[in-house]
Amino acid sequence: MRPPEGLNNLGTAFRTLSIISWPGKEGKELSSSLPYFPVVGLFLGLILYGLAEVWALFPMAPWPWAMALLMVTLEVWLTRGLHLDGLADWADSLGGYFERERRLEIMKDSSVGAFGVIALVLDLTAKVIFFERLLAIDSIIWIPPVFAITKCMQVELITTMKSARAGNGMAGGFIKGASNRHRATAHVLTFIITLSFAGPAGPGIYALAWIMTRLWKTRCENLFGGITGDLLGTANEMIMLLLLLIIGTIAL
Repeated sequence: MRPPEGLNNLGTAFRTLSIISWPGKEGKELSSSLPYFPVVGLFLGLILYGLAEVWALFPMAPWPWAMALLMVTLEVWLTRGLHLDGLADWADSLGGYFERERRLEIMKDSSVGAFGVIALVLDLTAKVIFFERLLAIDSIIWIPPVFAITKCMQVELITTMKSARAGNGMAGGFIKGASNRHRATAHVLTFIITLSFAGPAGPGIYALAWIMTRLWKTRCENLFGGITGDLLGTANEMIMLLLLLIIGTIAL
């Protein structure tokens, strides 16, 4: 008996965004997996949240810095460092200055340069600091909705932009066939998830992420002529850091 097509699309989303395997075949179109991106984000966030809750049960002195480091390590492992790779490539492309094709060429290079290394160090360090802050103020419940929101914003970019590469690249397979229906479904699911976990403060954080996504979209169109897989990964990391910073600062 064949699994429903929806489960295949969900499996495609999991296999794309994480190391988590899923029984069944790939969905017929990569774009059909887009509505499930926030679900994958929620699942990854719940794993990190669960780890923190289990850690808190052990009879030992509180050590939030160690827990924060474990959470970041687990996230990198679960996602195969997918978005980190995009962030590093984007940072290296800054050396291309005003030449669009040169920037795209640099991002396609598999080697990591000085800017890429700096970006990775800053990103991972910031995550450890922000996770520790959430643990310290007992706001770790924000992790699942934040992860769902960042994945939803990737869908926002994919469904509203063209590929920056002539050969389409990694993002091209998802852009082809992407529709407003995929976009709307992802946003509705994410809004429900955010409201369920974060209550009245959730829509504000959600709106902030949307505004940042629109600004990033404009920048990508101006500098790269569209979106790429690397730029999607960069958006994921930037939006996540911004949301964690705001949540930690306001102590939501």
